[in-house]
Amino acid sequence: MPVIDPTLYLKNQSNTRVPSNELGKDEFLKILMVQLQNQDPTNPMEDREFISQLAQFSSLEQMMNMTKSINTLVENQLISPIVQYSHMIGKIVTYQSFDIETGESLGNKTSKVIAVSQHQGYAVLELENGERVYADAILEVKAIGESTEDPKDPKDPEAPETPEDSESAIE
Repeated sequence: MPVIDPTLYLKNQSNTRVPSNELGKDEFLKILMVQLQNQDPTNPMEDREFISQLAQFSSLEQMMNMTKSINTLVENQLISPIVQYSHMIGKIVTYQSFDIETGESLGNKTSKVIAVSQHQGYAVLELENGERVYADAILEVKAIGESTEDPKDPKDPEAPETPEDSESAIE
């Protein structure tokens, strides 16, 4: 019994073109050129009509460029949260802690960020104290050594000296 080679079927199969409902700029230009070539020489297209069609073409091209730019912007916004928050590694963060069972606030905590990961598309900061916190729960970020305390209280003799207290302060 003869056997038909299945690879011949794939080679001989024609590529069918699926018609599109969208009119691209190439198709628009082709239609405009055919219209200009086939116009009645005794009654040519009016300038206003031609300018109107060129304006439509220009508008179409601008919309296509804008769509492309918006798509690029969206793609850039979807970059991995790990990349977006990697600059926080080594920073000190303050966040509000909650009891998992009761939902009660346990107050603000501070810790150093040692890693960034993601969970279901959201950035998760892994902290030196062993906790993991979503990036949007961060209340404050500061560099190591940066203080958020108020400057020296003039009545507190043990407070560190500020530039205003020193002799070399700019007046």
